[in-house]
Amino acid sequence: MNPVVISVCIMLLLALMRINVVVALTFSAIVGGLVSGMSLTDAVAAFESGLGGGATIALSYAMLGTFAVAISRSGITDLLAQYVIKKLHGKEHGAATIGLKYLVLVALLLMAISSQNVIPVHIAFIPILIPPLLGVFAKLKLDRRLIACVLTFGLITPYMILPIGFGGIFLNNILLKNLHDNGLAHVTAAQVPTAMLLPGAGMVFGLLVAVFFSYRKPREYKETHYTSTEQKHITLNKKHIVVAIIGIIAALAVQLATGSMIIGALAGFMVFTFGGVIAWKETHDVFTQGVHMMAMIGFIMIAAAGFAAVMKQSGGVESLVQALSTSIGDNRPLAALLMLVVGLLVTMGIGSSFSTIPIIATIYVPLALAFGFSPMATIALVGTAAALGDAGSPASDSTLGPTSGLNIDGQHEHIWETVVPTFVHYNIPLIIFGWIAAMVL
Repeated sequence: MNPVVISVCIMLLLALMRINVVVALTFSAIVGGLVSGMSLTDAVAAFESGLGGGATIALSYAMLGTFAVAISRSGITDLLAQYVIKKLHGKEHGAATIGLKYLVLVALLLMAISSQNVIPVHIAFIPILIPPLLGVFAKLKLDRRLIACVLTFGLITPYMILPIGFGGIFLNNILLKNLHDNGLAHVTAAQVPTAMLLPGAGMVFGLLVAVFFSYRKPREYKETHYTSTEQKHITLNKKHIVVAIIGIIAALAVQLATGSMIIGALAGFMVFTFGGVIAWKETHDVFTQGVHMMAMIGFIMIAAAGFAAVMKQSGGVESLVQALSTSIGDNRPLAALLMLVVGLLVTMGIGSSFSTIPIIATIYVPLALAFGFSPMATIALVGTAAALGDAGSPASDSTLGPTSGLNIDGQHEHIWETVVPTFVHYNIPLIIFGWIAAMVL
């Protein structure tokens, strides 16, 4: 059996059994290494060699968590939540509440989309914005699985079709570059987002199903400190609000200037500290709270980097594609489907569509050309195969981010309430629409 298939299946099975994702990734990576013919020592060495690749991301999320705690100390997010709850007071039923429900969903969607391009902070806004709004969600009886689907859509779809922000990195710096490097030198930057429009329509279809069918029914949650809908009197400290705005602007400006989320979050945190929102003696406690909030994401991303290193060293992706190409003959529809499925397996294990493209493009581009796929169809195949699995992967920041905000009170389980819903609503339509794109383009 192929080591990639075995590793990903074991990882997913353990995760669905509610085994910790870090444990699932580590165990499945070692098993995959052994299946590929490595010794136990070599498999462990390969896993450990990849851990450093996730350290930067882990520290980034720890600093973002600290920055999120600092913003919450300013009271700006609580004021926003209380404003919405005040509007809801006495309107538990009726058209006004339904309208507000969809207004909240649209606002979250726009925020998630903007986090990829307009204000490129990625998932950093989630632990800042979502916990204070849990009371609003409870008042509206919104299913948190729906919120997870909305946030994940906004984190993934923009980079698939919009060549700005993270989309510019995915479409131009990674996808287009790898296409050029592997035989499609005449593909232009304008063709790439155009070829990805149809797969992007699959994401839209999945979102509409989640909003208007799967999770449209009201859902009750236990009342906690976070879900309480009692109107609280919040004292507005104008100085803290001003400092919060300056801190957010400073964090964004520094991140854009340096390209580092770590330095950006640090700059924002220092503004809060020098501005008096965070007392010097409280900085340790705030940092501890931030790390506690985002630590699991960091450890999962570190383990995912080790998993990816083992998979690359095993040669499992190459052997899997070669085995498929020799067994499907001249059947183009089957070839397109199998290439998408392999992309799904690879990305679900690694957890990053950005890291998947360099792995599969080397094999997929020549293979697609050999089967007679057009350049546009090849773009759609490689781009969709990479994006597949970003939604629905236990190790993807596109699923870990929503969970970090929605599970702050322990009422939103990562695997069954973020990973499984996003997998069903996005990966299945992506395979269908990506396959159609490969056939018609």
